[in-house]
Amino acid sequence: MKYIVGVVRIFVGILFVISGFIKLNDPVGFSFKLEEYFSQGVLDLPFLTSYALAISILVVVVEVMVGVMLILGYKRKITIWTLLAMIVFFTFLTFYSAYFNKVTDCGCFGDAIKLTPWESFTKDVVLLILILILYAGRKYITPLVKPQIVKAALMVSLLACIGYVYYVLNHLPVIDFRPYEIGKNIGEGMSFPENAPKAIFEYKWKFNVNGNEEIHITNGDYPAVDGEFVEVETSEIQAGYEPPVHDFTIEQEGEDFASSLLQEPKLVMVIAYDLRKADLDVFHEVRSVTDKALKKGYKVIGMSASGPDQTTMLKKENGLGFDFYFTDETTLKTIVRSNPGVLVLEKGTIKQKVHYNDLENLKFD
Repeated sequence: MKYIVGVVRIFVGILFVISGFIKLNDPVGFSFKLEEYFSQGVLDLPFLTSYALAISILVVVVEVMVGVMLILGYKRKITIWTLLAMIVFFTFLTFYSAYFNKVTDCGCFGDAIKLTPWESFTKDVVLLILILILYAGRKYITPLVKPQIVKAALMVSLLACIGYVYYVLNHLPVIDFRPYEIGKNIGEGMSFPENAPKAIFEYKWKFNVNGNEEIHITNGDYPAVDGEFVEVETSEIQAGYEPPVHDFTIEQEGEDFASSLLQEPKLVMVIAYDLRKADLDVFHEVRSVTDKALKKGYKVIGMSASGPDQTTMLKKENGLGFDFYFTDETTLKTIVRSNPGVLVLEKGTIKQKVHYNDLENLKFD
């Protein structure tokens, strides 16, 4: 039992540290996922939405620290009970999401590793079993090093977490796991490779044949049945290929200009997914850098999910020399974790991407 607990302890501890660090790298992204959980259609806790970012930071810091505490063997009773509380909560959450098909990605590993709802639930069940093993053999969890070294390591870990999250909140994630990282081409991200698997659907056709109900199952073809059609139920039995970039449009007055704009040799995108939540005071700096870009021959566009009344007012109040286009809010949130944020592209390839705190770092050739 002692050796089993030792192996499980290290495995669970490292897993919690890795999972926590991935989310710590992108706390804004994790807060978007929490907002999804808090929404009316899921847990119906809308009053928590405004605290989503604070909750996300607290959860990921605790996740990392609990993992470190488990590895070091510090305060085993508190550590084990915290682990149990977290995993029971997350197991319930992932089961709820999977069973009711509410949230298609739990966000457990951020954008680094995508898990289906049932994969997330299975992962949490396995973790729950492992943590119960740790609980049963908690007496074997002892400090790896001297208490002074353990406390010093914990303090360094906590300060590192706080410093890291402060940096990524005021700039951008250090590691970008999304399909819009610098160097990626958006057009290529939307393409389908040859022989890409297609979705397979199952159709359950219900007919009334001579007063009896009959069900015929096909993969799409209308069945040759001599009877009265009643209804059909459709279910996806095999998911098809989904390109990393999807739901990407750049619309104006109902027309999508994405394909033409992604061919621009010099393009600057000013992205503000929701102007009601944006830091509007920085738009005078945005005007300064975009005016410079325009003089250098760049085409500049704004992209927002806000309505034309808001974008027109923003343009007028700040003297912006570019027009705004409509893009889906979720897509804009995925592109850049800054509201507003700025991208520089060359024929669809992202060359620069900055937080509004780093506008001075933009370079226009």
